[in-house]
Parts: sequence; C-alpha cells; structure tokens
Amino acid sequence: MYNKKILTTLLFCALSITSLVAQSTLDEQSGGAAPVNVKPSVEKTDKHKMNILKVNLMALALKNYSFQYERVLTKKISVAVGIRSMPTGGLPFLSNYVDDIADGDPDLEANLRALKVGNFAITPEVRFYLNQKGYGRGFYIAPYYRYAKFNSDELPITFDGDANTTKTIKLKGDVITHSGGLMIGAQWHLGKVVTLDWWILGAHYGTSNGTLSGTPSSSLSANEQTEIKNTIESLELPLTKITAEVSANNIKAIVDGPWAGVRAGLTIGIKF
Repeated sequence: MYNKKILTTLLFCALSITSLVAQSTLDEQSGGAAPVNVKPSVEKTDKHKMNILKVNLMALALKNYSFQYERVLTKKISVAVGIRSMPTGGLPFLSNYVDDIADGDPDLEANLRALKVGNFAITPEVRFYLNQKGYGRGFYIAPYYRYAKFNSDELPITFDGDANTTKTIKLKGDVITHSGGLMIGAQWHLGKVVTLDWWILGAHYGTSNGTLSGTPSSSLSANEQTEIKNTIESLELPLTKITAEVSANNIKAIVDGPWAGVRAGLTIGIKF
C-alpha cells in the first residue's frame, strides 16, 4: 500500500512537470502572452466601392456627351478614361453671339448659321489624391493625354471673285490633335452611391494636323485662286498654322502645328 502511494505521487508530479514545461514553451513562442483568438484582418479597401461611372453635366449644355469611368487602385491613386462626343451640328448658343461676330454682315451671318461642326475625344488620366481620406475623395492632380478629332461639314470661305462678285466655297474635313496636360480637381462622395467630381481646371498642349477641302461650282481664275488662298491663310487659329493649296477646281486648307486647349467640367457619378 505504501509503495502504491509513492508510485501515485510520482506519477502526479511527472504529469504536473510535463504540463508546466509545455505551457512555458507555448508562452515563449507567443511572446509570453496568453493566446488570443485573433480574427483575420480585413483590408480597408474592402468597404469602398472602387468603380465610378460619371456624366459631365457642363458638357451637356454645349451639346457634348461626355462620360468618364474611374477605377480606384489604392488610397491615393486611381486611373480614369473619358470619352466625349459632339454630333455634327450647328454652333452651340449661336443666337447669343452671332450678331456681334457678323457685325451687320448678312453673308457672314448666313455662313455662321450654315456652319456644321462636331468632335470626338478620348482622355485617359492618372489621379493622385492629396488628402487623408483618399479612395477617390478630396482634391487631386491628374496628368492626362488627349486624342481629339474635330470635323466640319460646311466651313464657308467667302472671297472676292471676278467682276466685283462675292463667292463662297464650303470646305469639309477633319483635324486630329494629340496633347498632354495637367488638371486639378476635387471629388466628393455623396452618400454610399453618388459622387460629385469638379474638374476645376486643366490645360493641355500638343500637335495638330488635318485637311479641309472643297470644290468650286465653276473653275477659278488665277486671280480668284490667289484671292481664296490669301483668305484661307489669313484665318486666325491660335498657335496653329494654316496653309492653302488652290487650283482651278480644288481647294485645300491644311492645318499643321501646335495645339492647346483647356478642360473643365462638373460630373455626377455612380459608385459600384
């Protein structure tokens, strides 16, 4: 009986020592702290909608349809691409300024009212958000590239013809531009779904080239060719040079040179 008590006591001590050693080893591996039930962390970006589809409200007033898609990549960076289209038609708000431009000249007024223009542009950009909220919110700077195509169906060129007559020839064609620039803006999230994006101001600079051509209703004399060439090359287009190639039965206005423009807008968007 005595031996059994000693054996039981030794077995209990051995189990106790083994338990203490195991606990000590576990404490060392966990930095001495008791094990804590830690749930897997969830990245902050998981609770943000990372895609925004927008429409430019200011462009609609100018008969332009302008849309942008933005993808948020990180807290501070996003990428976006915009598409703008203006169907060929008359000049926006022409009635508000045609009298000032024509200055009582009925032929010029008629030409302005007959003018048909349109354009298309694609603008990819990278945005860098500047404040702490991020994820598509706050002030940002955005370097961008723009491809644009401008077209005219009826660009009237009026010149002095022979025998004290006035003639008009309508030119048709496209001008393509490539430019790069920088824009500053600010975007707000209005609730969980809606965004408001203010393109405060952007400016871009690049190159342009294109040809507008037309055919006279009758052959042009040498004097008329000289007159229309001078008329075309005297057209004022900022930064861009216009040269004319004129023959008896064909007229070309060639656009080639620098190009510059500005960019602004106010968009409303949907997050998803």
